[in-house]
Amino acid sequence: MNPDRKPQAKCLAVLGTASDVGKSVVVTALCRIFSDMGIRVAPFKAQNMSNNSFVSPLEGEIGRAQAVQAEAARAPMHVDMNPVLLKPSTDTGAQVVVRGKVMGNREAGDYFSDTDFLFREARASLERLRADYDLVVMEGAGSCAEVNLRSRDFVNFRMARVADAPVVLVADIDRGGVFAQIVGTLEVLPREDRERVRGFIINRFRGDPGLFRDGMTYLERRTGLPVFGLVPFYRHIEIDSEDGMQLDVSIDPPGTPDPGKIHIAVVLFPRISNHTDFAPLSREPSVSLHYLTRPRPLEGYDAVFLPGTKNVRADMDWLVKAGWGKRLAAYAALGGRLCGICGGYQMLGRRIRDPFGGEGPPGDTAGLGLLDVETVLGREKILSRSKGVWTANGEAVEGYEIHMGVTKRVGEGRFVIDVTARNGKTARDVDGAASPGGNVWGTYFHGLFDLPGFRRSFLEDLKPGYGTQAVEDRGENAKAFKDRQYDLLAEHFRKHLDMGRLTAAVEIPLFE
Repeated sequence: MNPDRKPQAKCLAVLGTASDVGKSVVVTALCRIFSDMGIRVAPFKAQNMSNNSFVSPLEGEIGRAQAVQAEAARAPMHVDMNPVLLKPSTDTGAQVVVRGKVMGNREAGDYFSDTDFLFREARASLERLRADYDLVVMEGAGSCAEVNLRSRDFVNFRMARVADAPVVLVADIDRGGVFAQIVGTLEVLPREDRERVRGFIINRFRGDPGLFRDGMTYLERRTGLPVFGLVPFYRHIEIDSEDGMQLDVSIDPPGTPDPGKIHIAVVLFPRISNHTDFAPLSREPSVSLHYLTRPRPLEGYDAVFLPGTKNVRADMDWLVKAGWGKRLAAYAALGGRLCGICGGYQMLGRRIRDPFGGEGPPGDTAGLGLLDVETVLGREKILSRSKGVWTANGEAVEGYEIHMGVTKRVGEGRFVIDVTARNGKTARDVDGAASPGGNVWGTYFHGLFDLPGFRRSFLEDLKPGYGTQAVEDRGENAKAFKDRQYDLLAEHFRKHLDMGRLTAAVEIPLFE
């Protein structure tokens, strides 16, 4: 053994009794808490399933949750933090991304028939992280007790065994049945996995915690394991979600928009991706943001967005069959601001060509024809952290690009962004397209509204006088806002977790 070799980092596994119990948020909170303690910590999730992804500085694609956790940990995000990413494109199929690069499309049955290769890739990623950090907080996927998937599951206990990681089990009391969640999970686990569990975090509690004191006592007596904390539900903290929409979003609200605000609609595609593009707009006090699934009169909206999608041709077909095509065309013809981001940009064009069958059978799909552009879907995914200038107002913009298609102008119109940098290198390029009148435009830039300068200019252009009412909280851009949310999250969890008991149980040394 080499005496100069740095010992591998300790690992802590945060697993769940079910999907959507809050594992991602718990890991995010622990990453910030441990970072505040001076521990060099990194997040890790062997396999994530999400259409809400992000581009790491090294041009790799990872799940949004791991990007968030890396930010909370103050660690440079890296593809090793999420070595396998599944991006659902149909009800039974998904694009498989391995270490940031597309490996191909797989049906669920084919994918789960042999996961050994992916397990080896994930294990190698974990080992690299352990060599570079003091602590790796591992997130599980779904329920850690799916007995029918146990032999093929490499995200939960199999990875915890590889890392010799103690396990903290997260349960969601808000969905009900928390005793059955915890006791039932332990009951169906094999002995070697059950003995790895060190205790529980009960998440999303509402009401008087004193009323659950006897419940805590029951769980500890019944299982012989500690409850590390009862974490209340919160509404004052905004953390990007792993995949689902925020709980307070307005979907197909009744009635029509009321005067006195800027009203923005986002068409909610069945396979919507990167809906976090619109989070900065939703925080603006002058903005009312609606997600719409059913066609409705759009005249009361100051802008309508077509967002990103994991399967642009399938969602284009849905758009037309649902009756949105005529509604959107009529809205644009009357001068309405119709905007597309990534897949939504492609839909605004004349045609989407898929010669290689990347999203299904090879073929062409007609777009809305509102921009003189055509898109060809290629084999290689374009991943970029990009910067530029919005041509219409000279405002600086920045964002990230994740797309398979190349879109080219085939008629009139203009570009919307002069691109000045991609992946940290100077660039002389253009992005997007606008109609001759400028009221219809599209771009590949996700995160377009993160910079407050452009966001306020955009709102002011929609309704003069309202952009000046934009959020002035410390002049924050999205990065500063998110960092403050991580601090609030850590404070919330520190208040309700017994960190001394937790770190002792999982044998994490805090002071050396």
